[in-house]
Amino acid sequence: MTKSPFLESVRQEIRTMRYSIKTEKSYLWWIKGFILFNDKKHPNDMGNHEIERFLNHLAINRQVSSATQNQALCAIIFMYKNVIQREIKNLKYGFTKRDRAIPTVLTHEEAMQIIGNLKDKYWLIASLLYGCGLRINEALKLRVKDLNLADNTLFVFRGKGRKDRYTLLPKSLNESIKNQIEKAKLIHHKDTCEGYGLTSLPPSLIRKYGHAAKDFSWQYLFPSSIRCEHPHDGYICRHHIHETAFRKQLRQAVLKTGIAKRVKAHTFRHTFATQLLLNGTDIRTVQELLGHSDLRTTELYTHVIGSRFSHTISPFDRKVI
Repeated sequence: MTKSPFLESVRQEIRTMRYSIKTEKSYLWWIKGFILFNDKKHPNDMGNHEIERFLNHLAINRQVSSATQNQALCAIIFMYKNVIQREIKNLKYGFTKRDRAIPTVLTHEEAMQIIGNLKDKYWLIASLLYGCGLRINEALKLRVKDLNLADNTLFVFRGKGRKDRYTLLPKSLNESIKNQIEKAKLIHHKDTCEGYGLTSLPPSLIRKYGHAAKDFSWQYLFPSSIRCEHPHDGYICRHHIHETAFRKQLRQAVLKTGIAKRVKAHTFRHTFATQLLLNGTDIRTVQELLGHSDLRTTELYTHVIGSRFSHTISPFDRKVI
């Protein structure tokens, strides 16, 4: 398939600015969609009118969420600013304000019930999400070197906002983690015997670390079942399992419980935060464990547990004297 020279120039600019692979795929998808929607006109020959038509189409015909519409606009603005080198001004439609929703949380019993319906590595992934307050991509990107079973801490490398942090590692998971490490070691041993063994690293780091990337400590805790070509640097490596695999297993586990809540991987992180607050953990500590830059983000969980209304009695519960 012939690659579009223009889209390849966008890709190069995204990689030069060190955006993630996920962002790269998303931006290219939206930019391609924008071009196709406007009858394959070159973006250099388009402007505000075409951008507004596309956003209007997304909002009215596609009925996308405000977050999705913002993502599309981000991609288009990036393209014009960094590739075409033209500022887009005075758009009729700007970035839409996202609804600030109170997150869905589980009780401890509900969380453990769902986790109990998962097996093997999926059970361990869900346990780490709940027990450590991780995002799903943070759990899947864990490398063997990030786990400290001696003092029960876990290192999160380049979490959201490219921030590093430490968080809790439940002692009760030590045995399961050791078993998973042994499984990862067997896969890595097979790779090295077959002349491979390199792990997937962020772009260009293979030049810095070289064959150190074959060390077992750098391998993912949850390695993929197949080897692949690195999307940036082209070497054969082993990545971590894809989050869609976990999503499928989680969906089945939730259905088995009959719990009438919309449960996603991120729900375990929300539940981790609320359980800490319910058990008296200081909100600043919760903020640090979650890796929030702004305390107001963490304070949202106080609304979830209803601490503002803890001494308020519903009129329905008042006794008639």
